[in-house]
Amino acid sequence: MGAFFAELKRRHIYRVAAAYAVVAWVLLQLIANVAPILELPPWVARSFLLLLVIGFPLAILLAWTREPNDLTPRATGKLDWALMGALVVVILLVSYQQLASSRGTETTQGQQSGVAAARVASATPATAVSIAVLPFVNLSGDATQEFFSDGMTEEITAALAKISDLRVVARTSAFEFKGQNRDMQAIGQALRATHLIEGSVRKAGTRLRITAQLIKADDGTHIWTENYDRELTDVFAIQEDIATAIAGALRMPLGLKPGETLVNNRSIDPESYLEYLRAKPPGGARGARNVSAAIKLLEPLVARNPDYAPAWAELARVYGLTPNFSRNGPLEELRRVMKESVAKADASGRRAIQLDPNLADGYAALGRAQVIQGKLLAAEEFYSKALALDPGSPEALGLYSNLLAIVGRLKEAIAMKDQVRALEPTVPGFTGDTAQLLWVTGQNDAAIALFKDSGIGEIDLAKIYASMGRYSEAADFLQGITPPPYFSAERLAAAARLLRSAPAETAAPQSLPRLGVLGFIYLYVGAPLRALEPFEEWGEAGFYVTGGADNAFLWHPSYAAVRKTERFKTFMRKAGYVEYWRAKGWPEFCHPTTGDDFQCE
Repeated sequence: MGAFFAELKRRHIYRVAAAYAVVAWVLLQLIANVAPILELPPWVARSFLLLLVIGFPLAILLAWTREPNDLTPRATGKLDWALMGALVVVILLVSYQQLASSRGTETTQGQQSGVAAARVASATPATAVSIAVLPFVNLSGDATQEFFSDGMTEEITAALAKISDLRVVARTSAFEFKGQNRDMQAIGQALRATHLIEGSVRKAGTRLRITAQLIKADDGTHIWTENYDRELTDVFAIQEDIATAIAGALRMPLGLKPGETLVNNRSIDPESYLEYLRAKPPGGARGARNVSAAIKLLEPLVARNPDYAPAWAELARVYGLTPNFSRNGPLEELRRVMKESVAKADASGRRAIQLDPNLADGYAALGRAQVIQGKLLAAEEFYSKALALDPGSPEALGLYSNLLAIVGRLKEAIAMKDQVRALEPTVPGFTGDTAQLLWVTGQNDAAIALFKDSGIGEIDLAKIYASMGRYSEAADFLQGITPPPYFSAERLAAAARLLRSAPAETAAPQSLPRLGVLGFIYLYVGAPLRALEPFEEWGEAGFYVTGGADNAFLWHPSYAAVRKTERFKTFMRKAGYVEYWRAKGWPEFCHPTTGDDFQCE
């Protein structure tokens, strides 16, 4: 072995190996730095490394087969020392790179652990940091500018909602406290928020003065405050600055990718942006009049600003709501509205997400447009995307939970409704939705309490009392309410009269008046199949599902006889239920039988 090692030394094998290692390392560093500049594909660097690895044994073999040149001992010594020094330097540099990489990994893991810990903390009531943005006060001296201060409130709320580890609550509920002079602790408790943001907006021409302050709700401590004197053209920068400063004051990581901002979609001129804010009512309230007014503002707005994604998403939303206000009128009118508005809702929603693939509101509006057409699988896909982008969106959570309720996944729906109410504790609509599902699952007392607490749902209360056999009380409720704009006082009176005759059965079910949303009364006067009539009629116009939780009523025990009929199964097929169940699983009420058939209990 001694002779072998001596021969290795004589043929300079050690020297060749050391020289090859040094040169290879230098070349690898060169390619690693040049490749990104020249935008070379990854396979180039990998191929280069592979060639160097293959070349090492070839270099050793070549050195072995060639007779070495004789060098003087002095020259040999200098060359060996130089190679040894270079090799030591390379080893030290490689060691440093590995150590730095390891520390970077530990830092990344530490950051990820911090994010995970923050998420756990935010989910734990005892340690959660939750924030509510109270309506900014309009100090412009012009009541017509109220929409701008309200709009700034919602835009800042939306920016804060993009911070993944910050719980932003009460987007709509906060507007319940507009103009009220209540102490911060009481508001924080009502909104279940640990911190509150309040502020003011003064707009004079194109000049803005916006004041914002962050307050700890339990003791009223002011944690942060700032004034912004800017031009209207800086409105997006102000929103970004406020949201970023609040996150910093709360020591919350923004969680943004390189190049991302909390306020996107700035491709709109100031005047058009004011029109966009004007089209959005405070707290997202949407009645027939608001929907019509919003469409009149938004249609010319997107014509002038075709690249402004939020306006397209809002337009998709209001188009999708339009059929709700025609469902109790003439069937031909509903058919016309469906044909026009749903196509526009779908096109507007797709335009929104084409412009901004990260816009949760666009996906939520698209999902709703699919639901009302009975395209339930497509709707779930869009809702899932919306929640992946904005897990705390009450709008997306509310719509998705309605879909789950509609298809019979009631336990999941109620759990999601609880999430919505945690975010929006004082919004009557969300409370009413939850009450509806509690009734469907047999929790009558809890449902009645929630309806009374919400101050809405007189018709739903009548529905609950009727299902409990308390027909006179149900009729009293119907007679005591002001008729909604979507059906007549005559229909309401006819429904009350029928309820007072229950449980007597009608001799001629087909002679009963058309009741629309009051069709549940047919269940108690001997005409159960006509209880399905409103859903069938709306379906004839292409309006299979309302987007709300109305279709979930079909899973209440009072509809058990209806569910066993062929007529019910026909509707389920047309409305997209069966397609959904075959893809996602069957609910507890229904199961497949032979062939393509199924049965519901």
